[in-house]
Amino acid sequence: MTALASPFLLPHRRRKRPLDDSHFHGPQRHRRRRLGPAAFPCPPIPPEAASSPAFDMGGFVSFLRGKPRHDDAGLGVYRGWVDVRSRDLSVATAMDDDDAGFGPRLVVRRRVGDPRKAALEAAAPRPRVKMEPYYKGALEKARSYDKRLGELASQVNLQEEKLAELRKAAEPPKEDLSELFTPLTAEEENEVHKCLFGRGSSTEILALHEPSNIEVSREKFRCLRPTAWLNDELACGKNGYDYKSVKRWTTRRRLGYELIECDKIFVPVHKDVHWCLAVINMKERTFQYLDSLGCVDHHVSRVLARYIAEEVKDKSNKEIDTSIWHDELVDDIPLQQNGWDCGMFMLKYIDFHSRGLSMSFSQENMEYFRKRTVMEILRLRAD
Repeated sequence: MTALASPFLLPHRRRKRPLDDSHFHGPQRHRRRRLGPAAFPCPPIPPEAASSPAFDMGGFVSFLRGKPRHDDAGLGVYRGWVDVRSRDLSVATAMDDDDAGFGPRLVVRRRVGDPRKAALEAAAPRPRVKMEPYYKGALEKARSYDKRLGELASQVNLQEEKLAELRKAAEPPKEDLSELFTPLTAEEENEVHKCLFGRGSSTEILALHEPSNIEVSREKFRCLRPTAWLNDELACGKNGYDYKSVKRWTTRRRLGYELIECDKIFVPVHKDVHWCLAVINMKERTFQYLDSLGCVDHHVSRVLARYIAEEVKDKSNKEIDTSIWHDELVDDIPLQQNGWDCGMFMLKYIDFHSRGLSMSFSQENMEYFRKRTVMEILRLRAD
């Protein structure tokens, strides 16, 4: 056992103290004051007294005083501890699980002044506390919460279903692009190969459209060979614009209608060595420009503004004010990755844009599109 360095280990020795006037009563007589508890301060409570379930009080007192007296046996020390604790004593009472009816033990703390009275009250039998009313009330309240949560969950599910329906209605219809990418049959592949690489005169007419007086020779078909450039037969004046040279292309006899009746007019634009597409949107009064190199040219829209104004006046005898029209930028279009497919990109811009489809093609599809264009021209139709 560890020795305690405490003044309580030393035997108590009395020491004479000088007497003052308060110690004398009567003729030169005095009596000593009886020493109270303050003269012998109580030792502190050892930590093991609170933590050990079998604390040896007798051994502790013997250690303090050497040998306990039969009339004391540590009672004075114990009382000192009790007196200290009784100044701020809290008595903890607990109900067994059987008393409470559920859960852990319920601890009630109350402040008391007299420790003996508190001990008697704690030992006295207590009436059993019935927790059933509280338990039933809490259970009913919890069930009401469960019912409300169920109602909220049903409402959430209903709103999610409505939201899904709204999103589905707002989404554009799924595009069916299967027709635009239908593989050629073996017979069609052979026919295309003979048209592009077969022997014969370059001036031989392989396709003819009599209503529009369009003839396509073998030489023109060879422009659709892989890596070949598409040719240009656009008539242009010295200043780059000459309406008289192109107005015969859009007669009612050729088209069966006038351009003022169209919603959109697609105009292929050839810049010496590069093809682009311009779109005149008659319904929204805008000009669009699509370039497979990602460039923008506002000069094209100004030329188209002059053209459509003269075209409508010449064919329909009407005047339109194109000064209030504006350019519209077309984003997210596929771009060419080589130096010879600009013409094919321009043709597919027209194909997809006229159908109201997104530009869902890329450079990888160009070889197939060249063969498909040959088949469409041979049959003089556009699928």
